[in-house]
Amino acid sequence: MPQRFRRLWRATLAAGILAGAAIIANAEPAGLLQPVDCQLGETCFIQQYVDRDPGKGAVDFTCGPLSYDGHKGTDFRVADLAAMAAGVDVVSATAGRVLATRDGMADHAQFGRNAPDVEGRECGNAVLIERADGWQFQYCHLARGSVAVSPGDAVEPGQKLGRIGLSGMTQFPHLHFQVRDQAGRIIDPFDAREQNESCRLTDRRTMWATLSPIADYQPGGPLSAGFADGIPDYDDVRAGTAGLTTLPPDAAGLVFWAHFFGLRSGDRLSLTLFDPDGAELARDAHDATRPRATQFRAVGRRTRTPWPPGVYRGRAVLLRDGAEIDEIEASVTVR
Repeated sequence: MPQRFRRLWRATLAAGILAGAAIIANAEPAGLLQPVDCQLGETCFIQQYVDRDPGKGAVDFTCGPLSYDGHKGTDFRVADLAAMAAGVDVVSATAGRVLATRDGMADHAQFGRNAPDVEGRECGNAVLIERADGWQFQYCHLARGSVAVSPGDAVEPGQKLGRIGLSGMTQFPHLHFQVRDQAGRIIDPFDAREQNESCRLTDRRTMWATLSPIADYQPGGPLSAGFADGIPDYDDVRAGTAGLTTLPPDAAGLVFWAHFFGLRSGDRLSLTLFDPDGAELARDAHDATRPRATQFRAVGRRTRTPWPPGVYRGRAVLLRDGAEIDEIEASVTVR
C-alpha cells in the first residue's frame, strides 16, 4: 500500500432478526474494545455507522452521512480484497459466551456476477456473543473457514473470533459489528447521546474503551492509490491488484488513480500527476454531486515518446468547503 501523507480533519446473527428494532442512545459506558485488529485510519476504516435518523434518510452520530437508511451497526472495512486476503483478525469486544456461529458461506460480493443467494443469511459467516448482563454483540461477514469459536465457548476481551471477510449481504470486505441491549434494542456504541440543533456533540461519553467518538471519527478519506499504464478496471482497484511499482519507458500511458470513501455532496477530489523533476504532468478535479460511499478517479497521459526514466509521483486530495480533509500519494518508477 502506498505511503500515506495524512492530514486528518477531526470532526468536533442476520439483519432479518433485527428488523424493526428501535435505535436508542442511552447506554451506560461498557468498555468495549475495538473489534478488529488493525490501525484505524491507516489499515482499516469505519465506512458506515448506525443510522440515527428515525425516519427516511440516514445520518451518523455526528449528523454526518456515513450511514444508510436502517443501518444497525458499525462497519469496519479494509481497503480491498488483497488486504482481506492478507488476514485481518476480528476479536471479541467484550467478555461473554458464544450463543451461535455460522461458517462455510462463500466470500463473494453481492450485486455482481454469480453472486450467491444469501436470503435469510445476510449476516454471512458470523458469531453472536452474549455478555453476563444480557447484552448481545454480533459480528458479521467473516471470512469462510475463519470462525475460531463454537457455541457455548466462554470468550475474553480481545480473543480472536475470525477474520474480516466478504460473506453474506456485502459489497466490500468488512466487519459489521452490532450491539443490542437486554431488550433487543439496537445501541450505537459511539453513543453521542446529547446533540444540539446544529449537531455539535455535547456529550463525549462512549461505550468504547479504545475508541474516541470525536478523535476517531474520520469524515471520509483515502482507501488506496497507485499507478497503471491505463485507467484500471474498478474491479481490479477493489481487488487491490491495480497498482504497479514500475513501468517501462514505452508504456502506452502513465495513469495515477485513487480510491476514496465517504464523499459528501459538494466535495472535490483533486488528482495531480508529477514528473521526476516535480513538474505537473496532468491534473483532474471532480466535484461530487451527491454523497458517495466510495469514489474512484484517475488522471494520466498517453505517451508519444518514451517516458524519461525516474520516479513519477501522484497526489490525491479530498476537499470539503475548500478545506483539505485528507490526502494520499503514490509513486511509480520508469526504467
